[in-house]
Amino acid sequence: MSQPKGGKGESGKGGGKSTGGKKSGGKAKGSARSRKAGLTFPVGRTNRLLRQNRYASRIGKAAPVYLAAVLEYLVAELLELAGNASRDNMKKRINPRFLTLAIRNDEELNKLLAGVTIASGGVLPNIQQILLKKKGKGGKGGSSQEL
Repeated sequence: MSQPKGGKGESGKGGGKSTGGKKSGGKAKGSARSRKAGLTFPVGRTNRLLRQNRYASRIGKAAPVYLAAVLEYLVAELLELAGNASRDNMKKRINPRFLTLAIRNDEELNKLLAGVTIASGGVLPNIQQILLKKKGKGGKGGSSQEL
């Protein structure tokens, strides 16, 4: 027996046009270029933004893939360090404070994001040694000022 052209095969997954990715029952996997590159970050959106914002007059095919891969790596690194900071403080959520701690405690991220201020991030805890009480010199009482 022969099947008619364009008809569906026995499994029901043959030829024919596919429905849109968002309208199908399953979750959309992302653009084809992101899947081919094995990335989570959207390569198509990165390409569109590179072209719209006119960073250069010409943009190669590999440029948005490379940029998306670099951005994905930086975000993964930052989230891992911030997750460790939140776990150290016995919290389950990452808030801006943990992002600040992660960035400022990492030498390379601190250098990259030196001029960045994170809202509600605070600062690193730092008390200079001169300001701390000196132990061992206990003349009279314990007050630091004499009357």
